[in-house]
Amino acid sequence: MKFSTLIVATFATAIHAQVEMDRLMDLKTKQWDRMRAEGVFNRYDNPNARVQAVGPTACVNGKAGEYSCDKVNLLSFLSHAQMGSSTKEGNDVWGWTSADGREFGAVGQTDGTAFVEIDKAGKLIYRGRLPTQTVSSPWRDMKVINGYLYVGSEAANHGMQIFDMRKLLPLTRPKTFSIATDLTAIYKGFGSSHNIVAHEEKNMIYAVGTSRNLPCKGGLFMVDVSNPANPVSPGCVSQDGYVHDAQCVVYNGPDAQYVGREICFNYNEDTLTIVDVTNKAAPRQISRTPYAGSSYTHQGWLTSSTDMTFLLLDDELDEEDGTGVAANGRTTTYLFDITSLASPVNTGYYQSPAKSIDHNQYVVNGLSYQSNYNSGLRIVDVRSAEADPTGKSFRQVGFFDCHPEDDAVGGIVEFSGSWSVYPYFKSGYLLLNSIERGVFALKYTG
Repeated sequence: MKFSTLIVATFATAIHAQVEMDRLMDLKTKQWDRMRAEGVFNRYDNPNARVQAVGPTACVNGKAGEYSCDKVNLLSFLSHAQMGSSTKEGNDVWGWTSADGREFGAVGQTDGTAFVEIDKAGKLIYRGRLPTQTVSSPWRDMKVINGYLYVGSEAANHGMQIFDMRKLLPLTRPKTFSIATDLTAIYKGFGSSHNIVAHEEKNMIYAVGTSRNLPCKGGLFMVDVSNPANPVSPGCVSQDGYVHDAQCVVYNGPDAQYVGREICFNYNEDTLTIVDVTNKAAPRQISRTPYAGSSYTHQGWLTSSTDMTFLLLDDELDEEDGTGVAANGRTTTYLFDITSLASPVNTGYYQSPAKSIDHNQYVVNGLSYQSNYNSGLRIVDVRSAEADPTGKSFRQVGFFDCHPEDDAVGGIVEFSGSWSVYPYFKSGYLLLNSIERGVFALKYTG
């Protein structure tokens, strides 16, 4: 009886999570359809538009041109139209540094991936683009391992494009690459995917959010890319169903029994789910942790890659639904103590000064670089997590708001503005990709 009850409960949880994901995508699609009807995505197509006239602009007295800011300078901008997109709509962004130190960005768009270079002065140079493998989709995600770009999309039958970023190095003029002849490979083990997770240390790609009808059930779809020209799948993680995003590491934290093992921290729609994937043929779920106020568990990151004691988690619907502490609409980041991987504890939370929905965040040297839709880039000092696990000591140390339309009202809880940020360049330059505008090159001066 208990076993049957568990099966029913698990099935009911999975159905609820799928309903919530469908609702989330429907909310976004309806808003973006409305924006298209209003011509929002065409406003930055005009070479004389204000947003295109902005060159290097320091943040002075809270403004960099029309953009509100604090300790973040605007160095350069390219609209999606300037980067060859016909749909002029953006999504994810990632970066790559060549062996000789040149810095490049892969800028996600609904109809493909644009490539930019950031020169030594922080100026963006458009280098070319890789079209979508099938059709356009608002969801496109990419990561880089050893100079190879891995691109997935919610576009039907898209698979995963594998592109050698070194093809950009000799270019002197923009090039549109061929999806037939310029790819290193196209992986077809799955069709659509929602996110691409990269574990560089292990040469592993984990595609997440693939079809729930496949054996992986939308969980971690493992792809070994040790040979990018011949990617193979050693298995998948399906125990807790659909994974929306994840971070995978070789664990070096306080839980001694897992030191040296490959651990994935999965953001699973309504839980933080931790899995040991060391044995690809037999991955083991360590824990599944819900939290108060959850509405749709989206993404997160460890606060430190060395001690691995705490992590941050963002929920994409709590501000929209007004659940728990996020009822005030201010971007809410949940803090978890993961000293014991089997028993994570939600110890506190941080709230942004601005009203906005959170989306993606990455932590570098104790600073969380958060891409929070309408409030843009928010930089939060999270180094106090261990000393104060309530999160009350976290503080915003800088920001750049790429969506000035709602500044007068203190922010609006909607799905426009920034999609993601890339904060890993040695130069300190940041890439922020806006859904309706384009890509910004920024520099934090704090």
